[in-house]
Formats: sequence, C-alpha cells, structure tokens
Amino acid sequence: MQALFQLVPAAYVVFRREGQVLLQLRQNTGFMEGHWACAAAGHVEAGESVLAAAVREAAEETGLHLDPLDLLPLTTLHRTNGGDQAKSQRVDFFFAATRWSGEVRIMEPDKCAAMQWFDVDQLPDPMPEHERYVLQHLAGGSLPAIATLGFGD
Repeated sequence: MQALFQLVPAAYVVFRREGQVLLQLRQNTGFMEGHWACAAAGHVEAGESVLAAAVREAAEETGLHLDPLDLLPLTTLHRTNGGDQAKSQRVDFFFAATRWSGEVRIMEPDKCAAMQWFDVDQLPDPMPEHERYVLQHLAGGSLPAIATLGFGD
C-alpha cells in the first residue's frame, strides 16, 4: 500500500510598494542560508488558518501588522522537491500586502541578516527557486491563480 499523501502548507506575504518587494537575507535557519527570501513566510501551524499564519509571520519577522482583509491572494503554488517521502511536497499560499501598520524592522536578528526593498524586476541572487518563480511571474504580469513547480510540467 502506498504511503498516505501529505502536503506541508506555508503562508508567504509579499510586501509591495512602488514596484518593489521586501526581502530578507536568511541566516542560521538550517535552510537556504544566504538566500534572499520573502520577508514574511512560514509554515501554517496546527489549528491555524493560512490567513492567521500570514498575519502572524508578518508580525514575527517584520514587525508589521496586517489586517487579514488586506491580504490579496496572489497564487497557490503546489511544489515538490522530487523526493518520494510522504511530506516531500509543499503547498504555498502567496499573498500581497500593500497596506500595513508599523515600521519594517528585523524582529529575528538571529535568523535574518538584512531586510531590504528590491525592484520586483531586479531580484537579487541567490533566492529560493519557488519564490523567484512567483516574483518573476508577478513582475511579468502572468502569475496564474494556481501553479505547480518541480513536477516536470
């Protein structure tokens, strides 16, 4: 019998202003060290909605406070790392935020070396492949509501 299929859900907030996106430089996380990534992202916790996760991650990582009603859905990305483990696939919910309260600041200096605004059409290197995929399609105006990555399609 095949192992039960499982997806690991995550929420991403793409903070946008005047053609720019807010990114953080990851450090000491054990994953994608030295990569620029969305300023607010993380796993949805048990019993938590994806909207609540996005709001929580934004506050925890950037100090910015969001109203869930201000989160604009960008895309849902179903991706795989190519493994055959039951949890080798992810589903990522990307939201845009153009309204927030508070000032951008690094809330987790042990995990974030820098936080910076970048033109969405001039993204830094390196970046996680799936985040670059979403931001490049966003910049090009062709971001589908549901996308897949890593399945050979």
